Amino acid sequence: MRDHLHGDITPHPDVWTGRATNRVQWLLAVGGAAFLALGIELAVDSAWTSGAAPLAMAVVGCIAAGLLILFGTLAFVHVDLRLDRESVEVRCGHIGLPRRRIPLTQVAGADFAPHVTPRQWGGWGYRWRPEKGTAVVVRRGEGVVLRLWDGHTFTITVDDAQAAVHVIRDRLRPAAPGTPR
Repeated sequence: MRDHLHGDITPHPDVWTGRATNRVQWLLAVGGAAFLALGIELAVDSAWTSGAAPLAMAVVGCIAAGLLILFGTLAFVHVDLRLDRESVEVRCGHIGLPRRRIPLTQVAGADFAPHVTPRQWGGWGYRWRPEKGTAVVVRRGEGVVLRLWDGHTFTITVDDAQAAVHVIRDRLRPAAPGTPR
């Protein structure tokens, strides 16, 4: 909704949003851009005397490594969490991929996790560990742990995770008879 007096956008009362950011990922993205630039430089201005095959392999290798590093880091520079009346939606990076939408009907409960670390999950990013569940980890710190009805968990690092947990728990409580949801 737009506030006509001040021109700013006010949040919808039925939607809670949160975000977690990892600025260190930008350094890795710069490394990816450097690999990409090296591959382009080799392709455009190379005086290799070893032949075309080694040059082609070096160019393709540098460009592929650069693109993988760029996508892998930019996809996890931040994570956005959106809670509405029907679902929890997690979107990663600037293009929103990977993305996961979990209907609240699949959520059995939510817990606050004060210390989520990339080390616990095997690194940054979208992670799965058979003994722990699935997670989106973009930085160390607080997070939300969703307990799903199928026995799995889904962990998301997000600022103000405790507020997100309260919102989720409120939405999971059955409404009193005659009360609109």
